[in-house]
Amino acid sequence: MNRSDRLTVAELCAELGISRSTFYEWRAKKRAPRCIKLPNGDLRIRRAELDRWLDAHEDAA
Repeated sequence: MNRSDRLTVAELCAELGISRSTFYEWRAKKRAPRCIKLPNGDLRIRRAELDRWLDAHEDAA
């Protein structure tokens, strides 16, 4: 796994077109993609986890 396989919160928000506050609101409600909490407190989101989360939220319209 290389660094590009893990997104920062800023990268995730930019990709989804949401604000940081929306991400943290989703996280508090357990509706955000699963995160990795680093020893310094920063969060990272695995690309595979984001893809899985998006697939689970896909609307079968």
